[in-house]
Amino acid sequence: MGKPTGFLDYQRENNPAQRPEERIRHFNEFHPRLPEAERRRQGARCMECGVPYCQSGAVLSGMVSGCPLHNLIPEWNDLVYTGNFDLAARRLLKTNNFPEFTGRVCPALCEAACTCGLNGDAVTIKENELGIIEDAWAHGLMEPRPPKVRTGKKVAVVGSGPSGLAVADQLNRRGHLVTVFEKEDRVGGLLMYGIPNMKLKKDIVERRVEKMRAEGVAFQVNADMGKPKTAKELLRDFDAVVLCCGAGQPRDLKVAGRDVKGVYFAVDFLKSTTKSLLNSGLQDGKYVSAKDKQVIIVGGGDTGNDCVGTCIRHGCKSVLQLEMMPKAPDRRTESNPWPEWPRVCKTDYGQEESIAVFGRDPRLYQTTVTELLSDEEGNLRAVKTVRLGKDLKPVPGTEEELPCDLLLIAAGFVGCRPEVPKAFGVELTERGVVKTPQGSYATSVPKVFAAGDMRRGQSLVVWAIAEGRAAAREVDQFLMGYTNLY
Repeated sequence: MGKPTGFLDYQRENNPAQRPEERIRHFNEFHPRLPEAERRRQGARCMECGVPYCQSGAVLSGMVSGCPLHNLIPEWNDLVYTGNFDLAARRLLKTNNFPEFTGRVCPALCEAACTCGLNGDAVTIKENELGIIEDAWAHGLMEPRPPKVRTGKKVAVVGSGPSGLAVADQLNRRGHLVTVFEKEDRVGGLLMYGIPNMKLKKDIVERRVEKMRAEGVAFQVNADMGKPKTAKELLRDFDAVVLCCGAGQPRDLKVAGRDVKGVYFAVDFLKSTTKSLLNSGLQDGKYVSAKDKQVIIVGGGDTGNDCVGTCIRHGCKSVLQLEMMPKAPDRRTESNPWPEWPRVCKTDYGQEESIAVFGRDPRLYQTTVTELLSDEEGNLRAVKTVRLGKDLKPVPGTEEELPCDLLLIAAGFVGCRPEVPKAFGVELTERGVVKTPQGSYATSVPKVFAAGDMRRGQSLVVWAIAEGRAAAREVDQFLMGYTNLY
């Protein structure tokens, strides 16, 4: 432990953030990083615990606490404190293929389990991670390193989200010949089109893809693998196939008037903005615009929050976010002790921006939509809502009609899209994800594997990377009879 009193000597200091009034004028990231001297002080706050819950990834009360990748957090926190960023990067990359992604978009399960958080503020683990990897990129430590020996085995990875990229990166390091197939026009899957630029700049994704390409991974875009003929060709031409297509089947609203114009799924809305932004800086007009619209978003999670922030940047007239569940407490309750994941109310960047622009938090709790109303031309003009009781049943007399001309559905997902599983003939579970044996990534079809949200269901980027690494180990074992991947 580099500084035994670091957690007493220094207070937690987060990366600064641009004021909401400033950042809503652009779609760029808005958290400049701390200078190195302050980052080293933040590393000094790590207590080097004898039992580091931060890296445990343990399930407590049905929720994961600590890092699912089991990152060597105390090690590289100490190396940050001593200024040894080069070795810190090597220790970080040992367990995490893409710290530049998790350091930006992960909800920091590690920090929820940090011992410093028991009686004070947790260590800035997530921001330390981002500082380490960006220092490595800046100082030339991330040069391509192609494998020196090739096995001759060919692997197809269908889907280029975080799990697919992790599978490809691991198996390429092992020396296999990996080709990644992506149905969109750019590589990255969820990272490219599911997460707004404000949280993850797309040149960060492209930077990593270019490194993987230089190391020997082949990428094919606009590649639709959801056809039986294409699936047969992959099974014929490759020694193994890994399906990493995500859980992209959105949960729909089953209400009267659902067919009115002006209703979109959240990911389609976010994708249209990102694609137009990358293609033309939003000048082509090929996106779903919220400008001057009265927007209602169904869903109170991260995707709903991303929609709030995007709508405000478009210049919406108003925005509301409907959440079926009651508001979470502002602080931990006695029934939710450390190191469990804290079930507390979080005000994210989009909600902060709504407060700054419109003077109120956009969230309406315990509220659901019952009907969509249209004008004479079939365009959405209003939604009918009702309040829900603690049992989540409608409360009579609380019906309300809210003006709305753009409705975004951010109510989660119900499994993977059926085209690819059907083409490959793999079985699905009752949850709509690919069926695999407990603790395995092998599907019901020989030499076909699955990983990420497509197998696990809707989850986090950090879990997708963990799934990809584990699947790669199993694929390598299948191909070679043994594995030295970790």
